[in-house]
Amino acid sequence: GLLLLAAALGATAATRCPAPCVCDNLRAHVLCLNGSLMAIPDTIPELTKKLDLRGNSFTVIPAGAFLATPYLTHLDLQRCKVERLEEGAFRGLGRLVYLNLASNGIALLYQESLDGLSSLQQLILEGNRIEEIQPGAFGHLGSLTVLDLRANALVYLPDMVFQGLQVLRWLRLSHNALHVLGSEAFAALPALRRLSLDHNELQTLPGEALARLDGATRLDLGHNPITYVAEEALAMASLRHLFLDHASLQDVAPDAFARSPQLRMLDLRENQLQGLPPLAGAGGLVRVSLDGNPLLCSCLLRPFHKWLARARVEAEGACAAPPALRGRSLNSLKSPEMRCSRLRPRPSPTAPPEQPRAAGSKRCPLRCVCSPDFHHASCENRDLREIPRDFPEDTRLLDLRQNPFSTVPPDAFPGLKELVSLHLQRCSIRVLHPGALRGLESLVYLYLTDNHLSALSAAAFEGAPQLAYLYLDRNAFTRVPAGTFRLLPNLISLHLQHNAIGELVEGDLAGARGLRWLYLAGNAIRHIAPAALAPTKMLEKLQLEGNHLSEVPTAALRGLPALSELKLSRNPIKHMGDNAFLPVASSLQHLYLDNMGLEWISPHAFTGLGPKIKSLYLESNKMSNIPDMSNFTGLEILNLQDVPFHCDCQLLPLHRWINKLNLRVGATCGSPAEAQGLKVKLSTTFQTCPGWGRGEAGETNPNKTKAASKPSKKKRSGKSPARGLSKSRA
Repeated sequence: GLLLLAAALGATAATRCPAPCVCDNLRAHVLCLNGSLMAIPDTIPELTKKLDLRGNSFTVIPAGAFLATPYLTHLDLQRCKVERLEEGAFRGLGRLVYLNLASNGIALLYQESLDGLSSLQQLILEGNRIEEIQPGAFGHLGSLTVLDLRANALVYLPDMVFQGLQVLRWLRLSHNALHVLGSEAFAALPALRRLSLDHNELQTLPGEALARLDGATRLDLGHNPITYVAEEALAMASLRHLFLDHASLQDVAPDAFARSPQLRMLDLRENQLQGLPPLAGAGGLVRVSLDGNPLLCSCLLRPFHKWLARARVEAEGACAAPPALRGRSLNSLKSPEMRCSRLRPRPSPTAPPEQPRAAGSKRCPLRCVCSPDFHHASCENRDLREIPRDFPEDTRLLDLRQNPFSTVPPDAFPGLKELVSLHLQRCSIRVLHPGALRGLESLVYLYLTDNHLSALSAAAFEGAPQLAYLYLDRNAFTRVPAGTFRLLPNLISLHLQHNAIGELVEGDLAGARGLRWLYLAGNAIRHIAPAALAPTKMLEKLQLEGNHLSEVPTAALRGLPALSELKLSRNPIKHMGDNAFLPVASSLQHLYLDNMGLEWISPHAFTGLGPKIKSLYLESNKMSNIPDMSNFTGLEILNLQDVPFHCDCQLLPLHRWINKLNLRVGATCGSPAEAQGLKVKLSTTFQTCPGWGRGEAGETNPNKTKAASKPSKKKRSGKSPARGLSKSRA
C-alpha cells in the first residue's frame, strides 16, 4: 500500500512541473532558472526537496509562500530582486537546511522574517543592502551553523542581535560598514568558532564585544582603520588565529594579547608598524607576520628581536630602514647590527581614552515597552498623538511606527544620546521642525517612510551629525529638498523613491559629499541637470527605475568615478545614442535597461564598457539587434528575454557570441516567420549566411558548444539537463 501511494505521489509530481521550470523527479529537484517569474509558482510538486529559483523577479516573498512544498531541504533565491521578506515568508519549511538569498535588495530583517526555519543550518544573505537587523530576527534559527552577512550595509550591531543562534559556528560580517558594536552584540553565541569582521570601518579593536566569545578560535579584523591595540585589548580564551592585516596600525601595547593565552598565529601584514615591543603574555605564539610594514631595524627593535629568539617565535618581515639593512629579513639579523646612531626614539601613541557608558535609567513611557537587554523601546501602533518622552537613556533602537503624530517638534527626543535607530514610518508626519533631532548625536538610521512630508530644512537635522541612512521614500516631495544635507557629513544612503519628484537640478544634493547610494525609483523625473549629481563624487549606486526619462542622462553621470550600479529600468527611453555610458565606463559593473520599450541602440552606445561589466539586463524591450559586446568578458548575468530579435545574417555575430557564453540569456527570434519563437543560439536561419562555415562546425549543438567554451570563474547553471527531467529547458 505504501509503495502504491509513493508511486501515485510520484506520478502526480511528474505532471505538475510548472512552466518554465525543469523537474528531476528521481532526485526531487526543481529548477526555474533566470526566468521572468514574478511570483513563487504554486504548482511545484509537493515532494520537492531542492528548489532553485535563481535569477527571477519576486520583489517580495509573501507570508506562507512555500506552504505547498513542506519537504524542501534546499532553497536558492539568489539574484531574484527580492526587497522584502514578509513576516512568516518561510513558515512551514521545518525541514529546510540551506537557504540562499544572496545578491538581492533586502534592506531590513524584522523579528519574524525568518520564522519557521527550525532546521536551517546555512543562511546566505551576502550581497544585499541590509542596513539594520532587529533584535530577535534570528531567534527561531536554533540549528544554524553558518550565517553569511557579507557585503551588506551594516553600520551598527545592537546588543543580543544574534540571540537564539546557539550552535552557530561561523559568522561572516566582512565587507560591511561596521563602526559601532554593542558590548553584548556577540553575547548569545556560545558555539562560535570563527568570526569574520574584515573590510569594515572599525577604528578601535572592539575588545568588550569580543570578550563574550570564549570558544572562538579564529578572528578576522583585517582591512579596518584600527591604529592602536591597547593593553589587554583582546580577552578571547580560545583564540588561536588573529588577522589584523592591511589595517592602519602604528603601535601595539606589550601586553595587548596577554588575555588570549592560546594565540598561535598573529597576522600584522601591511600596516604602519616601525617596530613591536616584546609581546608579554603571548606565551603560545608561534608565528608573527610583519611583511609590508616600514620596520626600523635600529636598537629600538632589539628587545622585540631578542624576545623572538627567546620565545622561539617565527617572524616574517624585512627591514625598511636604515639603508644598510633595507631588505634584510628579521630572522637574519644579529643584535650588534641594530644600531641607534643619530636616531631618536619614536614616541609611542597612547591609547584613545575610553568613553564612559551612560548608566541609563529604568523608566519607560506609558503604553510603551522597553527592553533593557536589547536597549530597545517600542510604542508601535498605540494611537499616540504626541511623541512620548522619558525613555531609558541607554535606548539604542526606538520604534514609534504607525502613530498619528502629524509633526515632530523641536527637541522631541531629549536624553537619548545613545540612540542609533529611530523608526517613524507611517506616522502621518507633515512637518519635521528645526531642531527635531537635536541631541541625537549617535543616530545612524532614520526611517520616515510612508509619511506626508513635502519639504525639509537643514535645521531639522541639527544635532544628528552621525546620520548615515535616511529613508524619505513614499512621501509627498515634488523636488529633492535642496540644502537639507549640509549638516549630514556622514550620509551614506538616501532613499527618496516613490515620491513625485519631477527633476533633479543643480544644488539639490549640495553637502552630500559622502553619499554612496541614491534611490530615486518610482518618481516622475523627466530631466537631470548636468551638474545635479556633481556633489556626490563617491556615489556607487544610482537607482532611477520607473521614472519619465526619455534619454540616458549621460551628462549628469560625469564626475561619478565610483559608480558601479545604474538602474534605468521602466523609463520610456526609445533610442540610445553613442557613448551613452562613457562617463562611468571605468567603474560600471551592473546596468539595468529592461522594460523600457527600447527600439534602437546605437552600435556605439556601449563604447568604453567592457570586462568590468558583471550584469546587464536588457529584457522586455523592442529592439531587433544589439551592439557588439564581445569584450564584455566578465559577464555573470545577461538577460535578453522578451526581445524580438530579427534572426538574419546581421545577427550572426550575436548568435556566435551567445554560443560561446556559458550563460543562460533567453534570447529568442521574433522574426523572420520561420524562426519565430526559436532560441537565437539554436536558430538554423544563420546557416545560409556568408562565412557560416568558418568556425561554426558543431555550434548547432548547444551542449557541445558549452563544453568547448572557456569555463567561467563562478559556477553557472547552463549545464545540460540530467536524465530524469520531466520537461526540457525552454
